[in-house]
Amino acid sequence: MSSVVLRNGTVLTMDGRQPLVDHDVLVTGDRIAAIGPRLEVPEGTEEVDATGGIVMPGMIDTHRHLWQTAMRGYGADWTLTQYFVWYYLEWGKVFRPEDVHAGNLLGAAEALDAGVTTTVDWSHGLQTTDHADAAVDALQAIPGRFVLAYGNIQDSPASWTAKPEFRDFVSRRITGDDLLGFQLAFDVTGDPSFPERPAFEVARELGVPVTTHAGVWGATNDDGIRLMYDNGFMTPETIYVHAATLSADSYHRIAATGGSISVSTESEQSAGQGYPPTWAIREHGIPVSLSMDTSVWWSGDLFSAMRTTLGADRAREHMAAHAKNDTVTHAALRAEQVVEWATLGGARALGRSSDLGSLEVGKKADVVLLRNENSPAMFPILNPYGHVAFQAQRSDVDTVIVNGRIVKRDHRLVGVDLDSIRAKVRNTVEHLRSELGEEAWAKGMNPDIPESKVLDNPYTYTEYRGDTRTSV
Repeated sequence: MSSVVLRNGTVLTMDGRQPLVDHDVLVTGDRIAAIGPRLEVPEGTEEVDATGGIVMPGMIDTHRHLWQTAMRGYGADWTLTQYFVWYYLEWGKVFRPEDVHAGNLLGAAEALDAGVTTTVDWSHGLQTTDHADAAVDALQAIPGRFVLAYGNIQDSPASWTAKPEFRDFVSRRITGDDLLGFQLAFDVTGDPSFPERPAFEVARELGVPVTTHAGVWGATNDDGIRLMYDNGFMTPETIYVHAATLSADSYHRIAATGGSISVSTESEQSAGQGYPPTWAIREHGIPVSLSMDTSVWWSGDLFSAMRTTLGADRAREHMAAHAKNDTVTHAALRAEQVVEWATLGGARALGRSSDLGSLEVGKKADVVLLRNENSPAMFPILNPYGHVAFQAQRSDVDTVIVNGRIVKRDHRLVGVDLDSIRAKVRNTVEHLRSELGEEAWAKGMNPDIPESKVLDNPYTYTEYRGDTRTSV
């Protein structure tokens, strides 16, 4: 078995221990073999200098629509309504299997490059099993760990899960590969007739978890949670994405059944699902993981997720205190907690905390080294958790190991052909522009700006500026 040792780094084990300074991490085969200072290693072990860097578990993103990555940044000024209209009602249906393939290749490579070793591909663009095969082909072409969350926004969950071709896909492609997990991805609208029941029954029959967008303003709500609970479909493996507009009753039901919540703070802050609910989730003792949602709007790395989550949680705490003429004197949410959510929290959500999410002897070797000798922001490292959450970024990811294999070395991905991916993405963009036409393409990227006016100000700054109060 091959072996790799990362030498002399600050090791964040995420198993309850304090950071281990000047420690080595030895990987043998696909497992972590030892952690300690100045380890003796087998002859022929590849050595990676981690001096001045942080060694941490690979990060885990529990909700990302990889198939949309070829549209990176296109919807930067969208609201959630505009996203729904574009993907659900108008243009999502023109994505071909090769477009899903291109998006998955790019999104999977992007995640790996940013130190995300496990990504849940919330793949709700699978209109046909040809699309699904294309999605899996892409995931298996990138040397990361992925979970295909199979969905189809162009058809009802009860319909697509009942089709023989779906069962054929599952039997052909979901074979127990440790690097490819499987979930069903669909939402529960709250319709009292509970039309999603057959899809839940398929998930139960297949023995796979369900991931669902819950508590999304105007789309899913407490009624959906109640239906899931009353019908016995809330399980410890269920991942509730966003959960931003739920009541205390729904949080109690999630907590009582052992499920977890995937928070996509950048998404919730910008799109309008509801305020990022980490404060409420913590009050109810519900496990948390982090996710990026989609690169159509936001960044594709969990550094941004950690940073914005801390900011949103703390901002709400301050605002609540100020509303009562009070002051927050101690931050409730700490940097270490969001680093844990980005690593072990994701492993717990996927039911894999026994072998992923922390650096412990015997666990799977999914390891990330943050080190950048050319960055003035990467020294000094005084508070390693604070450094990961607030200072580090994707360009500081020096080395990534997945399942014991080095997949990024010296800041460059290994075995990933970016030129080929670029060509496939270019083809997808050209196809979409052609389908939409230039006018619709430009309008989609530049949605209308509602008319607004500056509020009248009763105070005059200067006589010169005074007349500007009514000019807009």
